Amino acid sequence: MTAAPAAVEGVPAPPQADDDVPRFLADLGVPGIVDVHVHFLPEPVLRKVWAYFDQAQTHYGMDWPIHYRTSEADRVATLQKLGVRTFAPLVYPHKPGMARWLTDWITEFAAATPDAVATATLFPESDVADYVGAAVEAGARVVKVHVQVGGFDPRDPLLRPAWGLLADAGVPAVVHCGHGPLRGHYTGLDVFGEVLAEHPRLPVVLAHAGMPDFAGALDLVHRYENVHLDTTMVGTPFSLQMAPLPPDWPALLADVSERVVFGSDFPNIPYAYAEQVRAVAGWAAADQRLGPAFLRSVLHDAPRRLLAL
Repeated sequence: MTAAPAAVEGVPAPPQADDDVPRFLADLGVPGIVDVHVHFLPEPVLRKVWAYFDQAQTHYGMDWPIHYRTSEADRVATLQKLGVRTFAPLVYPHKPGMARWLTDWITEFAAATPDAVATATLFPESDVADYVGAAVEAGARVVKVHVQVGGFDPRDPLLRPAWGLLADAGVPAVVHCGHGPLRGHYTGLDVFGEVLAEHPRLPVVLAHAGMPDFAGALDLVHRYENVHLDTTMVGTPFSLQMAPLPPDWPALLADVSERVVFGSDFPNIPYAYAEQVRAVAGWAAADQRLGPAFLRSVLHDAPRRLLAL
């Protein structure tokens, strides 16, 4: 669903470009965006990620040009100019032995970067509870779990102590467990639903709103009180090509509006940041039960609360 002229009173005109986002936020009356789904990685890892997206025509059958292919310092400055006041820089491993050093790296990055919160990641391995526990004690606000890229089973017994630790600490996991953009060996909302059945108090953000299984993601939100959806890539013209939203998407969000949090996937998106903001504004303008209160919640209040800021 793309943004339409505001049909609900109080929803500002959506931003048409990145330099218009601060105006939109001022019109809405929020101090800035809290983005729970941003990626910063060690440069050698990031170069490999970008190289993969450069071959997106082979992988996905469509081009995926990285919109913000700039230096680390420039990317931080871009977020500041957009009006992003707090962001969760997420890292993720693709093999054993990688999660600990990525967690160490992102901990140092967050400590040195204004507006970044400390995060962590995990992989099913014998020491996972040790490094995740240390990261939580050091102040990690969220843990990134990428089932698709990692190619691991989230039900792996090695992960049970880590899931339990996060549930006890109330630290959310941003989990990419949907089939989009490619189906993995252990992706699927039904698979991760088994983790939630075992750890029903676990705070979870279903990355990309479970794309493309939006219905399955909403079902988990309704069944478990600590499950959230993030907006990452959802409803943008690019994503609608591969994951069309239900026609009644705004209405479906009305009952769970306080558990929708803003995410962007910056910098690895093939379009401008403003497109994600515009998509969310379109949902708010399409249903009287959403409106400006929903926008303020998604962009600022709900993610701030989730990150315990």
